[in-house]
Amino acid sequence: MADIIDGKAFAAKIRAEVKEDSDKLISQKQVDPCLAVVLVGENPASKVYVGQKSKMAKECNIKTKDYKLDESTDQKTLLKLIEDLNNDSTVHGILVQLPLPKQIDERKVIDTIVVEKDVDGFHAINAGRLSIGGDMLKRAFIPCTPLGSLLLLKDQVGDLRGKNAVVVGRSNIVGKPMSQLLIEESCTVTIVHSKTKDIESVCAQADVVVVAVGRPEMVDAKWLKEGAVVIDVGINRIPVTKEDGSEGSKIVGDVDFASASEKASKITPVPGGVGPMTIACLLRNTVTSAYRHAGLNDPRSH
Repeated sequence: MADIIDGKAFAAKIRAEVKEDSDKLISQKQVDPCLAVVLVGENPASKVYVGQKSKMAKECNIKTKDYKLDESTDQKTLLKLIEDLNNDSTVHGILVQLPLPKQIDERKVIDTIVVEKDVDGFHAINAGRLSIGGDMLKRAFIPCTPLGSLLLLKDQVGDLRGKNAVVVGRSNIVGKPMSQLLIEESCTVTIVHSKTKDIESVCAQADVVVVAVGRPEMVDAKWLKEGAVVIDVGINRIPVTKEDGSEGSKIVGDVDFASASEKASKITPVPGGVGPMTIACLLRNTVTSAYRHAGLNDPRSH
């Protein structure tokens, strides 16, 4: 039976470090780290997520500026807000919550954020720095979910050099940056996706499997080799019938937790695994940005 990786506890440890670094910056330089959060529309999951970010930022002594725009907001209006935040010296991180309404070009929005405030790590320049690796990585902001996943892996596995790693999913938000981080750790990395042939047997060769596809409980024990370490990035809400016969829902990952736990050596739960790490890493990136804007070295290395 797999050991459960407690992302909640590890994220609390990171947030404690972030608060320590934030307090030091405030006391020594009178600089208050500040994160601007922009939410367009009424997406329920996005609203909950933004609320969690603001709450945890406050706990870490990071100020937040929240901007809530109507679903009908046009691209020009959003880009003007981002330009204003780019030019606001009191703001160190800008986060535009995705997804955006269909009338707005997400890539245009992301690349309008100045790279020095792109604490989500999605700007093309940050993506390029991550891809190049080495010293360039030290200048990049790394996307928060892959970074959180890597920190969990390094905590649980230690040295990742030479490990066979499979990343399930090729998104710009998780799959691609995750593969780059694992390459930087000297893993042998394979990315599989919807067009991969014999996908289960490819995954079954892996020492480490990171799953981010947005399909509920897709990966089960058949996909895994004995003793694999599994990082489940997925968050899916599925319908269930309660004991009293009423209809409800529950949150599950992209991995069939019960089945995979029989074969994996370590596994993240959903919820309580990668999710808390994503917010903790966002806060860490924000404080790092504040240090850089104050002309100081990064408080902690990646």
